[in-house]
This record gives sequence, structure tokens and C-alpha cells, in this order.
Amino acid sequence: MWFVLALLSAVFAAATSILAKVGIEGVNSNLATAIRTAVVLVMAWGMVFLTDAQAGLGSISRRSWVFLILSGLATGASWLCYYRALQIGEASKVVPVDKLSVVITLVLAFAFLHEKFTPKALIGAALITAGTLVMAL
Repeated sequence: MWFVLALLSAVFAAATSILAKVGIEGVNSNLATAIRTAVVLVMAWGMVFLTDAQAGLGSISRRSWVFLILSGLATGASWLCYYRALQIGEASKVVPVDKLSVVITLVLAFAFLHEKFTPKALIGAALITAGTLVMAL
């Protein structure tokens, strides 16, 4: 099931890039990011209430709050940079560079989460990096 959801995430992320590139034309990239974020906020809270998950708010630990907030700040910074890059660059070049996040995530997961860095992961990261460079340059 995780694979199907991850694949759907990729499809929606691709749609996001194309829709954003068209929608951002003539719009300040920070304003566009704020509009997108507002829509995501409404959608996310809608899902919380639709699935009756709001009861879990009180049981979130302080540590989880800190890391969720930091994750939100990182997401916001990522989106601000992404929308500006998308506004001034070609989607076919911006998106592959953005996807270097896969390689960076592998390195961070190894360094901070102590996940295995297998030869397969190393080869995949090298191929993603090479593919990104081929597409972006």
C-alpha cells in the first residue's frame, strides 16, 4: 500500500509543478506560495475532521511538536524557493533539481536516523544525481 500512495504522491507532485508553472505567471512567487499553502491548510484540516483525528491533538508529545514545527518551517522554505525557481526557470529543469531531495534525504537519514546506506542506495543516489545533472544542464 505504501508504494501505491508514494506513486500517487509523485503523480500529484508532477501535477503540482505543471499547474503551478501555469498559475504563477504574473503572480509574485511568495503570494502564490501563500495561496497554495492556504489551500493545503484547509485541505489538511478538512481531512483531520473528516477522519475524526482531531482528538489526537492532546496526546502529541513536546518533542513531536518541536519536530513537526521544524518540518513545517522546512516545508515553507522549500515551497518559497521552489515557487521562485519555477517562476524564473523552466519546469523541466527546476523539477529534477528539486528531486535531488531524494539524495539529500538518503544522506540525512544515514547521518541522523542511522538508517542503512546500502550499495543499492548508493548506486541509486549516484544515478539520480547523474540524471539530474543531465536534465538540468
